[in-house]
Amino acid sequence: MAWHQISVITDENTAPQLADFFSHLGAVSVTYMDAEDEPVYEPAIGETKIWSNTQVIALYELDSDPDQIKNKIYAHFKDSHLQNWLYEAVDDQEWERAWMEYYKPMKFADRLWVCPTDQEQHEPGTVCLTLDPGLAFGTGTHPTTALCLEWLASHDLTHKTVIDYGCGSGILAVASVLLDAEIAYGVDIDPQAITATESNAAKNQVESKIHCYLPEQFTPFQADIVLANILAKPLIEMSEHICALVKTGGQLVLSGILFEQAEDVINTYQKYIIFNPLVQQEDWIRLDGVKR
Repeated sequence: MAWHQISVITDENTAPQLADFFSHLGAVSVTYMDAEDEPVYEPAIGETKIWSNTQVIALYELDSDPDQIKNKIYAHFKDSHLQNWLYEAVDDQEWERAWMEYYKPMKFADRLWVCPTDQEQHEPGTVCLTLDPGLAFGTGTHPTTALCLEWLASHDLTHKTVIDYGCGSGILAVASVLLDAEIAYGVDIDPQAITATESNAAKNQVESKIHCYLPEQFTPFQADIVLANILAKPLIEMSEHICALVKTGGQLVLSGILFEQAEDVINTYQKYIIFNPLVQQEDWIRLDGVKR
């Protein structure tokens, strides 16, 4: 099956209206993309940020008329700045697998491989975590996740109890168990993250050692290691709760923090945590330390 793909660039105020109008004209999907390599890092709770110049991409069934759609769009948005109208016919494909062209095996601390299905690595002295892109965040490609994986692969997790707070895909919980943690608990506000974590645990045959909860289902306790790879604002807001999950002498790993946010996070946590020097990758940093 083939599709008509139509895209146009507009400003951040017009983009949501344009997306709605594409949908009104029968688009089966509408996607926003950055048109100028402008990063959007951390919106406020309940806020959806898009880019100053946003490419809006609509997908239509093949029996649609792109010229008619274009005429209606330009008639409706005649006073708006619409640029770079593009149209092409695209073949249907298994989109999740198509993304694999850009997702290759990654190695962390010479001990942990994270690999897509059918590209698993089996070097002596390493473990391999099999993970494919899915509904929840976390494949190891983003610096925030990579920094946490590097920490896990660099430490002795034997017999440790781990809490992955904001587990996303479950990649950190699964990696912990593969690296000899005794048990890992994944907590996330998104039910899709719970589903993804359980699925990835089963894919890696560690489902008996990973337990997943929505926050309201989770009974807090103190673990040897707590990982929270979320964002600076919720890390600061939940600092008391997160620190309470760490045993005295236990280890806390925080990520999802931009370099310029590090001082605020450190100041919030330092009455409980003795931090090691921060570790940076691109614009992101990891904080890790021991509970006082």
